[in-house]
Formats: sequence, C-alpha cells, structure tokens
Amino acid sequence: MGLGPVSAAEARAAGVCRGRAGPAPRRGRRARTRGLLPRVPRVHAAGGGGAGGRRRGGVRAAGRVEAGGVVRCGCALARAMLFVFGFYWIREYDCRFPNAEDDDVDQSKEIERPGAIVSNHVSYVDILYHMSASFPSFVAKRSVARLPLVGLISKCLGCIFVQRESKTSDFKGVSGAVTERIQRAHQQKNAPTMLLFPEGTTTNGDYLLPFKTGAFLAKAPVQPVILRYPYKRFNPAWESMSGARHVFLLLCQFVNYLEVVHLPVYYPSEQEKDDPKLYANNVRKLMAVEGNLILSDLGLAEKRVYHAALNGNSLPRALHQKDD
Repeated sequence: MGLGPVSAAEARAAGVCRGRAGPAPRRGRRARTRGLLPRVPRVHAAGGGGAGGRRRGGVRAAGRVEAGGVVRCGCALARAMLFVFGFYWIREYDCRFPNAEDDDVDQSKEIERPGAIVSNHVSYVDILYHMSASFPSFVAKRSVARLPLVGLISKCLGCIFVQRESKTSDFKGVSGAVTERIQRAHQQKNAPTMLLFPEGTTTNGDYLLPFKTGAFLAKAPVQPVILRYPYKRFNPAWESMSGARHVFLLLCQFVNYLEVVHLPVYYPSEQEKDDPKLYANNVRKLMAVEGNLILSDLGLAEKRVYHAALNGNSLPRALHQKDD
C-alpha cells in the first residue's frame, strides 16, 4: 500500500530514523535492553525567598518529593508486573535524537517537550510498559476506575475516565479536558505527559487502525512510540478473547518478548495544526512505515461486529454510529 504526500516535519522525522523496526537496530537508532529496574524521572524541588517563602517552598518540595515517591513506586510496580508476565528483558530502539552528522536539524525544535505520547495499542501490557517507562496520565474506560489497585493507580495518575458507548454532550467535555492536559504537558515541564492510543482499541499487532483526532487537537508536538510483541506460540496481543483467559495463557508462556521503537518527536506544520485529521493521518503513516505495520480502514465499530459474530450475538448499534 503506497503512502500519500506527507508534511515536511514528517519527512525530517523519517530522515532521522530511516530503518524499520526489527530484530536489529539500523543506522541512527540506538538499541538497548532494559531489565527489571525501571527508569524513573527525577523530581526537582525549588524553594522561595524569606520565611514564608521557605515554608511554602518546603511544602511544595515535600509535595514533589512525595509525588516522586509515588512515581518511583508506580514505575517499579509496573515493571514487576511485566516481570511476572514473562517480560524479563525489553529491547528498545531509541531514534529520538538525530545523528551527529545531522547538524542541519532545527535545534530550537529539539528542546520542545511533546504534549502527548501516541502509541499503537496491542494489549493491556502496553499500559504496563508505559507506566514503567514514564508513568504518564492516560484516558481509560470508566469501568477501569472500579478495578482493584489498577483503579487506585489510575486515579493517582489523574487519568481521564470516559464512557465509550456514550455519545452525549459529555464527549466534548472529555475532548476539551484531553486537549487542556496535552497543552499543559507541552508548556509545563513538571506536568505529567498524556498517553493516548489514537486507534481507540487493540489490534493483533500487525495492523494500524485509523487514528482518532483527540491527541492532535491541541496542536502540540507528539512522541510516537511503536510496540511489537515477537512470539512463537501464543500471541500477547489481546483483541478477541476474554481477559481472564488471555492472562492465564500469557502466564503459561514463561518467556515473552517486547520491542519498543521511540520515534523522533513529531512537530506539526501550520497546515497540520489547522487540520487535526491531516495531522493524525500523517503521524499514522509515519508509524506504519517505521513499524512495518499494515494500514487498515477498519475501526472500533467493525471490531464490535466481529466480537458479536464470535459470541453469536446480534450486530451492535455501534455499526451505525459515527466512530470518531
């Protein structure tokens, strides 16, 4: 399947990391294998002048240290859960930074902080990896808030909970909240980064579904991340069976593999800022090329039809609803 015209920003990003994701790193891509210990962000404390400033600074510092402790514990817990699921080593390909000879890249853009991490969605394991790597805030179904432990962690992260089946006016409120969070993460260094799966559902790991525009309405740069799960017997992708059965089968496979490709930060052009659909489509094309993924025109509504057919149920109403 050929790719259409893309923006200049995408061309520059593709030039930084030309190779596709695979078992060995290409030129311009730094590979590393991460073991059990997680990477955790540093927490910096700043005080104020005077006695009142010192008191306020002490309160802020204590709050930041406490937040840093929560982040460290959350990262360690997520990595421990990955270890339990058999992901003992995670191979990461980092091409977020240009080569030394690529000095013509605009360095002013390199220091800008992305407002969101956009990733393909393959399994619930995706969330565990991202939590172990950067502990971001994310959008989740409202039912996740009621889950033991996971619900508590998601609330501490400040996650945005949505009712996916609802198409009421609350949808605009959620979209506005996501846009505000992304802009804040882009502008403020200490704000948590948003993690978004623009496909809106999981796949079998070989395809990339159409992107929703929620992650691109803020007009802020995004950090594309590609997840791949090489396997020999049982596919860690979760897209058709029950959660309990999938967890059991995944635990029966004692060693599992995860490959992560960090693409360069994608800076939208003025045309992409004015057209979120164009922005989303260009990022999707870039991820498909770099991750060797197949672009698909199917979406969440068609997946619901597929699940209904597997379960012998009638076609869901979602087939006749707008899926964007």
